[in-house]
Amino acid sequence: MNALIQDIAALKWQVEAGADEAISEAPVNVFEQAAKPAAAAPTAVSEMRPAPSSGGAAGSATVPITLESTEAAQASARALAAAATTLDELKSAMAEFDGCALKHTASNLVFGDGNPEADIMFVGEAPGADEDRQGKPFVGVSGQLLDRMLAAVGLDRDTVYISNILPWRPPGNRKPSPAEVLSCLPFIARHIELVKPKVLILVGGTSATTLMDTTDGITRLRGRWVSYKAGGQEIPTMPIFHPAYLLRQPALKREAWKDLRAIRDHLVEDNA
Repeated sequence: MNALIQDIAALKWQVEAGADEAISEAPVNVFEQAAKPAAAAPTAVSEMRPAPSSGGAAGSATVPITLESTEAAQASARALAAAATTLDELKSAMAEFDGCALKHTASNLVFGDGNPEADIMFVGEAPGADEDRQGKPFVGVSGQLLDRMLAAVGLDRDTVYISNILPWRPPGNRKPSPAEVLSCLPFIARHIELVKPKVLILVGGTSATTLMDTTDGITRLRGRWVSYKAGGQEIPTMPIFHPAYLLRQPALKREAWKDLRAIRDHLVEDNA
């Protein structure tokens, strides 16, 4: 019984540290690996993933995956995105892209949800654990809050379109690195061009600072209308607080309500 309690405590500690997803069916003794002589340093950044199984029980053998530099990855993403003329083609292009390491630890590519013909598009940061499992953006606790926020101004998933800066979940729901964001930026830029929304809403600091190309924080950016250029189109754009941030800072819901009303009023005026 004591051993079981210790094992549960060890697992709880790993989850709290961010190791909440298994990426191999077989355990790996990292202490044993550390005791082995170090291999020659590779000439490029590399990542390890389980080798393809040839049948039978999975082993712990690994093969290196060479990852491109950020500049090369972004160039590859830009070429793949530019060649996509439909959302289905863009999703397929993103599935082929190997320039972001997050692809190899995520369970699913999270592309988009809602109505791609909608007038309004929401762009968040990255999938969380629930989104990764279901393959849809904003379906966890913060997504449920977003649904309630939309309902408060007469919107729902049939009248909006939702996506993220990153299509793959960062392990442990950590903040995406600048390299990960830059590598995938051409895809969300093309995503917006193909949807052609009349209004663009940037959900959270990462989405706002990335697409607005600014270092200002979300507290300063939120609630202000700006313009985003997408394929020659000038799209009225507003950054808002991320629902996950509102769950941690409920006092800010008053400001979030002001932003939602401003968005509602803009849509009413635009459709008048």
